Amino acid sequence: MAEQGVLLIVCGPSGVGKTSLCRALLEARPRLTPSVSYTTRARRGQEVDGQAYHFVDVPTFEAMIEREEFAEWAKVHGNYYGTSSKVIEAAWAQGRDVLFDIDYQGARQLKERYPHATTVLVAPPDMATLEGRLRGRGTDAEEVIERRLKAARHELNQHELFEFLLENRDFDAALGALSAIYDSARHARAMKVDWLNALLKES
Repeated sequence: MAEQGVLLIVCGPSGVGKTSLCRALLEARPRLTPSVSYTTRARRGQEVDGQAYHFVDVPTFEAMIEREEFAEWAKVHGNYYGTSSKVIEAAWAQGRDVLFDIDYQGARQLKERYPHATTVLVAPPDMATLEGRLRGRGTDAEEVIERRLKAARHELNQHELFEFLLENRDFDAALGALSAIYDSARHARAMKVDWLNALLKES
């Protein structure tokens, strides 16, 4: 197994801005690489296989579950999503850290498997702001918006799973806070203890 790097797990309800924050963080911190999940959902728009997701059919995904190839997986809104352990290992072998933009179910599984992982829950300043962002998209029917708001409350209620709670009231301030969390994670004792022990053994 490759030497473990940082696993930064960012979660949050639809419309909270976590994906935009993750994209900006990837640009600002080149050591980070995004985890590309496997999914059984259909492609949208100009999505390219291997970039947004690895798109597979249900039998393929379920066979991967049977072979225990996933570090985490979940069924969300009727579709499977999962992270291959090989993706994490490959990133670590290249000296990279891994950024996850996933739901709380995946975060729980990853934290159980990799206890040193850093978990962040992105939250809106208030539910009215979140509702306004969802409606501002102009892409979802009323029942979809209501379902997303209900799901948002449920996800935010899972806050005890997370080490950091990040309010996305102002994007630049939230990005600064997320950057600081990542930078701190790189210097956590779990990341540096092998290096320090080696230093102490020097004659």
